[in-house]
Amino acid sequence: MLDFPRWKVWGISLICLLGILLAVPTFVPESQVARWPAFLPSARINLGLDLAGGSHLLLEGDTGDVARQQLEQMEENVRLGLQRASPRIEVGEVSTAGGRLSFLVRNPAQADAAREIAYNLTEAVGLTGQRNWTVQVVDTSRIVMQPTQAGTEAALESAMDTAREVVYNRVDPGGNKEVTVIRQGATRILVQVPGLEDPEGLKALLGKTARLDFKLVDVTADPSAQRAPPGSQFLPYPDNPSGVPRIAVKRRAMVTGDQLVDAKQTFDQQSGEPAVSITFNSEGSLRFGRTTRENVNKPFAIILDNVVISAPNINEPILGGQAQIAGSFTVESANDLAVQLRSGKLPVDFRVIEERTVGPELGADSVRLGAIASIVAVTAVIVFMLLTYGRFGVYATVALILNALMILGLLAVFNASLTLPGIAGFVLTIGAAVDANVLINERIREEQRRGRKVLDAIDTGYREASTAIFDANITNVIAAGLMLYFGSGPVRGFGQVLLIGIITSVFTAVNVTRMLVALWARKARPKELHI
Repeated sequence: MLDFPRWKVWGISLICLLGILLAVPTFVPESQVARWPAFLPSARINLGLDLAGGSHLLLEGDTGDVARQQLEQMEENVRLGLQRASPRIEVGEVSTAGGRLSFLVRNPAQADAAREIAYNLTEAVGLTGQRNWTVQVVDTSRIVMQPTQAGTEAALESAMDTAREVVYNRVDPGGNKEVTVIRQGATRILVQVPGLEDPEGLKALLGKTARLDFKLVDVTADPSAQRAPPGSQFLPYPDNPSGVPRIAVKRRAMVTGDQLVDAKQTFDQQSGEPAVSITFNSEGSLRFGRTTRENVNKPFAIILDNVVISAPNINEPILGGQAQIAGSFTVESANDLAVQLRSGKLPVDFRVIEERTVGPELGADSVRLGAIASIVAVTAVIVFMLLTYGRFGVYATVALILNALMILGLLAVFNASLTLPGIAGFVLTIGAAVDANVLINERIREEQRRGRKVLDAIDTGYREASTAIFDANITNVIAAGLMLYFGSGPVRGFGQVLLIGIITSVFTAVNVTRMLVALWARKARPKELHI
């Protein structure tokens, strides 16, 4: 027991000191923390929506937008499939009127082959074997495709699931704000963001689909014409240098936002204005490089949410899988666009149908009552330990206080949000933190009754009890970890506080108290032990 190395004393002491320093900013006004030197810790604990208030938005998806995208995607797939057929299948008029895709096969002898290609592009839905599209041959040479009810429902379900993930990644890209993003019904998503001071900024961030496309400009088209040439489309171009507020682009995209792997706010090296640098994946890099190599001295359009933001000329092949989006950006708007592109495009347009701002009044009362509960729990545990175990109760009290500070410090470091369930987890952890010390002290008493000497009893008590303590806390760590990994909102907050509390309580109850007892025993050399 007396053999407690100096390096271990210093290590445990430094860890405890670091935990205290990390907790200090939470107890100091934010204005004072802002004036601290940069090397001092400044992270504070965030409060959840139920404590600090925040924004509450209910979004509703546009089901018609899902149907349009489903139709456009199938049209693109059919065109590529017919072009790659051997021999190539030539088609004439292509129509998407009435929510159906129809195209005329120029050579009627190839109608069956075209139908087979179109059918292979459809998919089975669920376990019934029903396809997501019907495929028919009309008038011997026209192929008509129409989405089935099951296919439409499956596309909507997939789009809403994807949208929920994208919304979550946009609102909380770091995953530490304890936001709530859940589906409600078939077409709605509930978003709750704690402590948000700019709800309009949140709506703007979520209101953009961030659908990014790179398409070649159709230089043969007349911008004043009523209809674009076949295979092209007119899109708005507000910043067009020619003054015409629209431009014709090819329908087929060179590269899409789905092939992005990174996007970040930068500055244009030539103009010094804010811009967004993007990086493509391997497939996007190859397609972008090949297309720019084949179209040198031709313009291409950078399109965001079906609006052209820039149409630069391809002076040379753009290789390496990187490009830059420049426009009328501020640093903030460029950063918002980068977040949107990194999180992915929203597969459906949303509108806000319910908006509420939750005030912090109830949260302030909850924080006050939670603080009272924590103080009462700590005080009651301290009194019990002092009356029951004397000197060893003092050591347990020191460990308990250090444990509370280390929990708060780690929550601040991880930028965690404290919610009402989190406060419950904190109080629970504090109340149960001395379980390990009770187990150790009772084991020491038992060793004394067996006739062991003081130091042998202490050493055996810590050694034997430590194994049981670690084994007993493994199940709690597993439960807390599962809540942290699979849970969201309040459940995740509770699991986070519980997991941190278990780790710090075991460290302080076993290692810190053992260090204090060893230092005392080495100095006092007690002949008797009153515990």
